[in-house]
Amino acid sequence: MNNLQEKYRKEIRPKLAKEFGLKNPLAVPLVEKVSEELKVITGQKPRINKARLAIAGFKIRKGDPIGLMVTLRSKRMYDFLEKLFKIVLPRVRDFHGVSASSFDGQGNYNLGMSEQIVFTEIDYAKINKVRGLQITIVVNTHDEIESRRLLEEMGMPFEKGGK
Repeated sequence: MNNLQEKYRKEIRPKLAKEFGLKNPLAVPLVEKVSEELKVITGQKPRINKARLAIAGFKIRKGDPIGLMVTLRSKRMYDFLEKLFKIVLPRVRDFHGVSASSFDGQGNYNLGMSEQIVFTEIDYAKINKVRGLQITIVVNTHDEIESRRLLEEMGMPFEKGGK
């Protein structure tokens, strides 16, 4: 099976339904969307986020562009997650797994990366500054345990000994 979306449909969903005693297939945890920044990585045009307030200490005026955001769903989302879990995260220096404490209390997972150059699509020679990015994985359950099990089954490499 070469596709994470197919693996979810055929293997992960039935396994989690049995594990959590869920009769309704719509009650099984499901990743709904992935939000992250960078058109080069996603192949999708980003939305520009603008400052809502002026912050003199950061020299930001109201309306200044302060970031980019892309929301991925369906096939692009699954392709991105597969690339993130199997290629990108293992390339991170001194990587021992992602923290299990990065759930937001609503079942969603947030992953901060200090540099965008871990993605193979980024040409190091063409970037003028190393930038970080925030990846938010939105799951359709509010249960952190169910969300973690879903992400584990999908291949997310949690650190050993995490909660």
